[in-house]
Amino acid sequence: MNRFAGLDARERRVGGSALVTGTEVNSSVSGASCVVTTDSESSRLSRKNSLVQSIELRTHVFIDSLQPQLAAYMGTVSQGFLPIPGDACLWMEVSPGMAVHRVTDIALKASNVRLGQMVVERAFGSMALYHRDQSTVLHSGDVVLEAIGSSVDQRTLAEVSWTEVIRAITPDHAVLINRINRRGSMIESGMSMFILETEPAGYVLIAANEAEKASNITLVDVKAVGAFGRLTLAGREGDVEEAAAAAMRAIDLVNRRAARS
Repeated sequence: MNRFAGLDARERRVGGSALVTGTEVNSSVSGASCVVTTDSESSRLSRKNSLVQSIELRTHVFIDSLQPQLAAYMGTVSQGFLPIPGDACLWMEVSPGMAVHRVTDIALKASNVRLGQMVVERAFGSMALYHRDQSTVLHSGDVVLEAIGSSVDQRTLAEVSWTEVIRAITPDHAVLINRINRRGSMIESGMSMFILETEPAGYVLIAANEAEKASNITLVDVKAVGAFGRLTLAGREGDVEEAAAAAMRAIDLVNRRAARS
């Protein structure tokens, strides 16, 4: 094992930045190498023997101000610090899944953001960061992007797998939806329902937040992890149509930014 940076606190912050610290483990059998731990806020360390820049950025979603229903919903699934309405939020998904530990470590050591959620799946890993100050959240995100050699424009495009507005939900349909989705609000018979499925999953968060900003709707379900993200919201027909339009504009903005790069 090769030590490639000191852990002395005086070395870790010089002029507002920090050295990368960690231990590289080399396998004499396979020749593979990885970095076990890190403390990164700059690219001053040569990473030629590290796998950090092979991490793929799948989703980068910055939410400027969490709306009340989305913040409450995310709190029901959060294993870490709970978000509150008005918090800024950054949701990142990377591949491979275990790489989210490295990304999380970098982000938390870069600023005072709070870790609300970290999900490690077989292929992908996701994390949610919160802070009242938008610039604090953005700074941690920028440090992560620098460390993995990526940018927001390199994130995977948002593909809409399914979208639909179903009007005047029947009582049987409403009851079954409510039994399946117990973390959000309930849908009532007679309401209209908007459903959205995206790939990667995390993009449903920005769609949900913008929909809630735009209209008086009820947030029923938001699944932002897994192979596909799923959003379900309900309300009066006109409100649902307005919310659906806002959600689709948010997805379109993600893709238009990537297309310009």
